[in-house]
Amino acid sequence: MGDVLSTHLDDARRQHIAEKTGKILTEFLRFYEDQYGVALFNSMRHEIEATGLPQAQLLWRKVPLEERIIFSGNLFQYQEDNKKWRNRFSLVPHNYGLVLYENKVAYERQIPPRAVINSAGYKILTSLDQYLELVGNSLPGTTPKSGSAPILKCPTQFPLILWHPSARHYYFCMMTEAEQDKWQAVLQDCVRHCNNGIPEDSKVEGPAFTDAIRMYRQSKELYGTWEMLCGNEVQILSNLVMEELGPELKAELVPRLKGKSQERQRQWIQISDAVYRMVYEQAKARFEAVLSKLQLARPAMEAVIRTDMDQIITSKEHLASKIRASILPKAEVCVRNHVQPYIPSILEALMVPTSQGFTEVRDVFFKEVTDMNLNVINEGGIDKLGEYMEKLSQLAYHPLKMHSCYEKMEPLRLDGLQQRFDVSSMSVFKQRAQIHMREQMDNAVYTFETLLHQELGKGPTKEELCKSIQRILERVLKKYDYDSSTVRKRFFREALLQITIPFLLKKLAPTCKSELSRFQELIFEDFARFILVENTYEEVVLQTVMKDILQAVKEAAVQRKHNLYRDSVVMHNSDPNLHLLAEGAPIDWGEEYGDSGGGGDPGIQQAAPLSEKRRRAKQVVSVVQDEEAGLPFEAAPEPPSPSSPDGVTELRGLLAGDLRAESPLLAGPLLNGAPVQESPQPGLAPEATSPPASPLRQLPSEKLVGLEPPKPSDQETGEQVSGPGGCPPIHTTTEDSAGVQTEF
Repeated sequence: MGDVLSTHLDDARRQHIAEKTGKILTEFLRFYEDQYGVALFNSMRHEIEATGLPQAQLLWRKVPLEERIIFSGNLFQYQEDNKKWRNRFSLVPHNYGLVLYENKVAYERQIPPRAVINSAGYKILTSLDQYLELVGNSLPGTTPKSGSAPILKCPTQFPLILWHPSARHYYFCMMTEAEQDKWQAVLQDCVRHCNNGIPEDSKVEGPAFTDAIRMYRQSKELYGTWEMLCGNEVQILSNLVMEELGPELKAELVPRLKGKSQERQRQWIQISDAVYRMVYEQAKARFEAVLSKLQLARPAMEAVIRTDMDQIITSKEHLASKIRASILPKAEVCVRNHVQPYIPSILEALMVPTSQGFTEVRDVFFKEVTDMNLNVINEGGIDKLGEYMEKLSQLAYHPLKMHSCYEKMEPLRLDGLQQRFDVSSMSVFKQRAQIHMREQMDNAVYTFETLLHQELGKGPTKEELCKSIQRILERVLKKYDYDSSTVRKRFFREALLQITIPFLLKKLAPTCKSELSRFQELIFEDFARFILVENTYEEVVLQTVMKDILQAVKEAAVQRKHNLYRDSVVMHNSDPNLHLLAEGAPIDWGEEYGDSGGGGDPGIQQAAPLSEKRRRAKQVVSVVQDEEAGLPFEAAPEPPSPSSPDGVTELRGLLAGDLRAESPLLAGPLLNGAPVQESPQPGLAPEATSPPASPLRQLPSEKLVGLEPPKPSDQETGEQVSGPGGCPPIHTTTEDSAGVQTEF
């Protein structure tokens, strides 16, 4: 790998890449600085004028997944440096960074992980054919001849590959289709969460950044949705640079690559990843510097806005009226001829899978609560309630149970309309709807928890409790129906705008954009940071189509399509004291109602420091396979491993032998709350292998120190040979939040 990079990325080429990257960043950051003032003004104006959205009926938890581990288990990972497959103990903490450890013992001993992967921008592939097609498409002219060996061979029929258009790829495989399905659902959750990297509560920096991205791309005549608008700001900015830089490098370097088709593909993947890492570091430094400068200037800008708010609003409205008078006739004709006839079709295409997904959320929630109620009646009673509620509280973050909801969005298509409106990918709409589903599920669960916790304060009998559970379930479902209707209508309106506005702007650009410069003189110099002609023009265009979008969604609600509520249906203060209940401390079901939470020696309970309780990692899903003393790649002495991925037959035999190996149990449980156990049999439900409510209580107190799962950050631990206290590492890397590894 070093030879490839030193040959094709010498000092002169690296300098050229840095200069090209700097030029792109400088141009973009001018857009960002302009948009920052506009976003700040809009945010402050909204605080003063906004009437607010309809009041949500469901509660929401402020800390959704504190100290939870979503999933843990074993993966076989392909090591590109030595071309071997290795077994890795892997887990997904609440921050959704996939953490790979050398083995389970390394995790228990708190040895730094081999890698922490932020999966923003990645695609999850379940077959080598899919992967080879994407690799071939990304590098034309390197398709291997028929019958030649592919770039990668998998020792089983169940691969999972993380593919990125610019960054490095990750290769995993499983032994069974059931394992593959589980890990695919987990990794899709990781991608979905990491793609949504700009915080929802960012009212200034977030809108300023996304508007700047849109304005920059439109200045290059790139309209429509952008598939790589995913991840945090630095990741998105790196993708933006690579969108321009990648084709240039490809045209320059690909003809110089040597070897067979597969080897040239490998070389290009290595080069692209190295360039992406260079771009990422440069983008991070530049963006953070500009953001710090803007944040320092923000108090002064806020003071101006507060003082001159009325004058700024008057100036902006005057500008908008002049732009409207100039371009409105053209915009209305464009809307009437090219957009309005297609709005009902687009809306129907969005409504069907989205509403099916939200209906599935409702059904899953109903089933889980009903099953819990039956368990209370037939089995554990109130004594087991803590255990049942602990599982229910994690429902929205259970990748497998939520999968049936998420998959309803997969058929979303616009057919011919997708090309007409230049929608490159529907993934942005699918993932947004899926995030709404998860939020609404968690809101329903949390509201149910809060109401049930209040009911338990009355000391009900088992029979009274079961009736209360059923009554609370019905109340929560009514609230869910109302909130899900509100959320879906808002999603439909936003999606329709995202699809139609770029199309309109592109259509109007030849006749309208050249006229905008003459409106600049209408803006007072003192207000130029808060009013931009381009933004005001877009708002005028938006208003021309907004009334048609609102009307279409309203008609769908009036017709009761897909269980949408009419706008006139407003639930006011149906539970006036409900929101007060959410102000209390978070409910710890395992602590209050678990088997070990209410009994025992009070002195022992008090002896446990609060910090230790906070460090207990609770498992949402656990599918942990035993890997002790029987792994072909880690047992001593180690059986000979194939020296290359071509030894598939030998590898397959080694992996199969791993399943047959019987391993002694470790003395203690996993620190993430998953006990060591035999490999689950195919078809076994994950709940059957779930750990007890709080197995960490069995560990001595010194074992509980520092057990928080690794958090993806800007500098994360990557592939390394030895941990602290061992031999000096021969090859050490760090991996940042983009999944970028940097060699030292």
